[in-house]
Amino acid sequence: MNNKLGRLTGGLLLALYAELASAAYQLNFQAPVTRIASEIYDLHMLMMYVILVIFCVVFGVMFYSIYAHRKSVGHKAEQFHENTTVEIIWTVIPFLILIGMAWPATKTLIAFKDTANPDLTIKATGYQWKWGYDYIKGEGEGVAFLSALSTPQDQIHNQKPKGENYLLEVDNPLVVPVGKKVRILTTANDVIHSFWVPAFGIKQDAIPGFVRDTWFKADKEGTYRGQCAELCGKDHGFMPIVVEVVSAEKYTQWVAEQKKKTAAAAEDPNKQWTAGELIAKGEKVYAASCAACHQPTGKGLPPAFPALDGSKIATGDKNAHIDIVLNGKTGTAMTAFGKQLSDTDIAAVITYERNAWGNKKGDAVQPAEVKAARK
Repeated sequence: MNNKLGRLTGGLLLALYAELASAAYQLNFQAPVTRIASEIYDLHMLMMYVILVIFCVVFGVMFYSIYAHRKSVGHKAEQFHENTTVEIIWTVIPFLILIGMAWPATKTLIAFKDTANPDLTIKATGYQWKWGYDYIKGEGEGVAFLSALSTPQDQIHNQKPKGENYLLEVDNPLVVPVGKKVRILTTANDVIHSFWVPAFGIKQDAIPGFVRDTWFKADKEGTYRGQCAELCGKDHGFMPIVVEVVSAEKYTQWVAEQKKKTAAAAEDPNKQWTAGELIAKGEKVYAASCAACHQPTGKGLPPAFPALDGSKIATGDKNAHIDIVLNGKTGTAMTAFGKQLSDTDIAAVITYERNAWGNKKGDAVQPAEVKAARK
């Protein structure tokens, strides 16, 4: 009995120790890989030490006073009102502490806002629920792509075990060179988003109609993950940011590959596609851009996200279908995809929606029709 009790106690203590160690690891910041992130981490630790010292001093004096001046040992309460010396002391000391804390914090804040003379400038546009990246200055200028969550739907719906980077993986990561100053311009197409990468020490709101900026210079190659840190709608937790920091040589090679892909993907909007080709392409576009709201089954999540299977839009006039995908619908969660998807992608996904699940329209939408419908 005693052996069993001992083993049980030992097991509980070991489990408690492991839990405490895990909690300590999870509660700290991510390892910084930029100078600003390192300064933020140092500031955090400095403030924690100052708070700890103040806590110990204040409560130490308070508990000592309660114990040493208790009534049971004969002490009597002093009767006094003002003490100028005491009031000066407890005003001056906190003031000096605040000045001492504000000085390094102000230096870091000024450096955090210094976006001048970047080696590379990238515009990050927030959409519900993905990021669009446009390389607008420096090596890679002209490269543009969308970056969306790549975690499979069966993991999200608990049909398969979660992956290592569950909800923190994307199809097209942002790629930057190591040791270069990267300026990020943030804006949004629909609602307020927030560009947040903890390892870089950056967090900047992306607001429709406004352009804000931030910057980083990563000192170490690797893959760094962040998220939209704003409550931007139903799937605000499904909008990750992945940044790959690579060597200058690998970055140059990546830029060349991206430009080749862009040139290869430049399709003739007047090309006539077969229905089968459009449906096959549209299924991939739907999985990347539409399935999160309308679900892979097309059943949606009514009332916010209506079903497409059997809907009036997907089985009715195709011009109305094109209009709502291009321009969205005011007052609903249906965002405009006209700026996110090409004419071919929109034609393909509409054709897929009109012929998937129980929808059997048998028609096809050509890219030229989408081009003609753009406002």
